[in-house]
Amino acid sequence: MSGAGGTSGPVLALVGATGAVGTVMIDIINGRESVPWGEIRLVASPRSAGKKIVVRGEELTVRALAPEVFDGVDVAMFDVPDAVSAQWAPIAAERGAVAVDNSAAFRMDPEVPLVVPEVNADEVAERPKGIIANPNCTTLSMMAALGALHREFELRELVVASYQAASGGGQEAIDRLHAETAAVAGKGVGVRAGDVREVLEAAGLPVSESPFPAPLALNVVPWAGSLKDDGWTSEELKVRNESRKILGIPDLKVSATCVRVPVVTTHSLAVHATFAREVTVARAHEIFAAQPTIVLVDDPEQKRFPTPADVVGEDPTYVGRVRQALDFPNTLDFFVCGDNLRKGAALNTYEIAEELATRL
Repeated sequence: MSGAGGTSGPVLALVGATGAVGTVMIDIINGRESVPWGEIRLVASPRSAGKKIVVRGEELTVRALAPEVFDGVDVAMFDVPDAVSAQWAPIAAERGAVAVDNSAAFRMDPEVPLVVPEVNADEVAERPKGIIANPNCTTLSMMAALGALHREFELRELVVASYQAASGGGQEAIDRLHAETAAVAGKGVGVRAGDVREVLEAAGLPVSESPFPAPLALNVVPWAGSLKDDGWTSEELKVRNESRKILGIPDLKVSATCVRVPVVTTHSLAVHATFAREVTVARAHEIFAAQPTIVLVDDPEQKRFPTPADVVGEDPTYVGRVRQALDFPNTLDFFVCGDNLRKGAALNTYEIAEELATRL
């Protein structure tokens, strides 16, 4: 395999290079000390074609998405909407590339591995459709921690409450949170029912026009995703189904409640995990501290624990508030934070691509 200018190494294509996650992906690539790629191709919609972007000191021209852009490509990363991935990832695979997809289009396809390199890297070798899926950012935020604990103690049951950032809903959701925050600032709201809504209405921000089903400023909204059977949301079912697939525990008992909070970036989760074997906080600390992609911040006496504001822009998963459950045997409770745009999307997709590069 060789890239432009005869440089040896596999060829990487980044589809969706000008989008929010694609931009983060380029930042990650630029921040690496070294990369395995002989050539990097930037691909986006026709309206973005021709744009110039500097990648590792070289000005690259964005190409329009078309079948021929995948000719000679070894790995194609997709950071695009589900419908675009569903159409184009198989085309990339037909042209000889391994497609690494960040959308939800293939996550639960039994012939497509769902990969978190810290947990199940070997599954990249089994890809009947030539496609590998990246998990949902909420699930992914806790997977490095759960995978490490599962290897030691064997996970049996999982109860999760998520605290999801607005950016999980895209740029529209980020803009809405900023607008709501500005509208309520200094207004003395939050002292009686409905006054946040009234202020937002007066500011021309009716909830009926919001991506959130209730005000998010000075509030939390126990809803993320779309409605599914029996009152569950799509986000909650993703946590259940994806955790089972990634960890290789098809009968894992999982219950999740997904909550949107007034944070721009970084998802947090309160995790209640029950294991087959006896667990201790001391041993969990040792396991977390030994993981290169986990930062343990857990000092109750000094009130040291991870918060979303501390984790924005960071690659690792941050873990704290580790406790042995008082009334549940073999059970740990802990709090985990992960930047949903970096580790929750771009970084894990790129790490899958790098794992592939070592095996091509």
